Amino acid sequence: MRKQKTAILVFFCVFTIACSPRDFLTRRLAADLIGASEAFKTPQQFLLRTGVVSNKDYLSPDYLVIQRRGWITAVNVPCTANISPAPCWDVSLTPIGVETFHDLIPPEAAARQYLPVNTAHRQLVAITGISKNGNLADVDFIWKWVPMNEVGAALSAAESFRSTVGFKHYDDGWRLMENTETKSSQGLEDALKDAVPSPVP
Repeated sequence: MRKQKTAILVFFCVFTIACSPRDFLTRRLAADLIGASEAFKTPQQFLLRTGVVSNKDYLSPDYLVIQRRGWITAVNVPCTANISPAPCWDVSLTPIGVETFHDLIPPEAAARQYLPVNTAHRQLVAITGISKNGNLADVDFIWKWVPMNEVGAALSAAESFRSTVGFKHYDDGWRLMENTETKSSQGLEDALKDAVPSPVP
């Protein structure tokens, strides 16, 4: 009896040493690897253009939102040679807009015509399925944008998205495919670009 217990104990120790938690592609591991990836952590960015802009840009959905918030104002001006179609608008921040955007624009970009503003970050809502085929797997997941500031709250749509990303099993366990590496599996960058709207489960 003692020998049997000893054998079981030895087997258990060898098994736990030989196996890594990354050897088993669980929903929790998939969620951890997706959430920690650089592609998933890349924020949503709005590029605010001041100065002369075309009528098409000035009437775009994002610009209409910030106009309604009172963050920008514009006057009609002649179009420059490289901007069309007419009419064109000279866009500037209002005092409220300056106050809103001041802390969101990097200091080195403050004097530029194009002002980059990080507006939202991705949040993983759920892993909805894992399909394995040998050392490859496809993981279905749902995510959404979460506003980082007042501008993000105004521009970000309150909807969730569905994506599928590829995983590959290596000698040290499962790894997330950041870029497309095989014909059958999709990297995370492409998965996020190809996301489709999805109801939250």
